[in-house]
Amino acid sequence: MSSRDFENYYTLFKTMSSQVSPPDLLIYLKADIPKLIGNIANRGRDYEGNISIEYLKRLNERYENWISNYQDGNLLIVDVDNKDFINKQEDMDNIVAQVKEKLGI
Repeated sequence: MSSRDFENYYTLFKTMSSQVSPPDLLIYLKADIPKLIGNIANRGRDYEGNISIEYLKRLNERYENWISNYQDGNLLIVDVDNKDFINKQEDMDNIVAQVKEKLGI
């Protein structure tokens, strides 16, 4: 992407962001590369099948950097590497409890 295009998109993003309130709680599901690869395989979406490990690494690094600087509101980081909230009710209950605690409900 050219610097001109980036600046245009960034200006548009800033304009749009200024018109929207941050969420009451941002939930970041943190996962390592093997977990992400497993999730992609489990979904079985054709268009995700060609995602390279290098791309996932770069994307994960950028998300980590972004979330480490997030200051727009309440944040909950949930490490999901050893959780299966889709198939294990206990894991889902744990996440729900964390959300309720963060929201004070």
